[in-house]
Amino acid sequence: MIAPYSPPPRLVLGSTSRYRAELLRRLVANFEQSAPDTDEAPLPHEAPAERALRLAIAKAEAAASGWPDALVIGSDQVAELNGLILDKPGTVERARAQLNASSGREVHFHTALCLLDTRDGHRQTHVDHTCVRFRELGAAEIARYIEREQPLDCAGSFKCEGLGITLFESIDNRDPSALIGLPLIALARMLRDAGIALP
Repeated sequence: MIAPYSPPPRLVLGSTSRYRAELLRRLVANFEQSAPDTDEAPLPHEAPAERALRLAIAKAEAAASGWPDALVIGSDQVAELNGLILDKPGTVERARAQLNASSGREVHFHTALCLLDTRDGHRQTHVDHTCVRFRELGAAEIARYIEREQPLDCAGSFKCEGLGITLFESIDNRDPSALIGLPLIALARMLRDAGIALP
């Protein structure tokens, strides 16, 4: 007896980030985007990696509403400088302050990923760690960089896939895509485990 045809699950990115969407397109051509309604306020005494993972799970679960047969991706990134979290700056002044504080120092990025299968509720998670070492930055360099790239919606106030690469001494990580916002090596593994053929 031939088993009835079962269509593959839809793939849903629980984010409206254009950076994450561009990364996901490296793996798959067709997916939906859903804006997750999540409270991103930090919890007391929460470690940066724990916050990133909690929010990645929350985003996947929030975006899963209305998708009963889907693989839903949630991701979150937390930047940390000496134990302090660097949020998206939002303004030129805050971006300038973040880059000035990061000059000559290490910033740690915790990029968390959650893949939620709404068919059975199974959840896969991963947290990637990246260490970025900034070179000594002058005020004029910081000003030029912010003016040219406008990294106001990026944690840490830079875009490593663009001109931000000129700010660094080195980047240490296992997956270069994680620093942009979506760890593709881990995501590809999760999708294969969920039955998606890659490549």
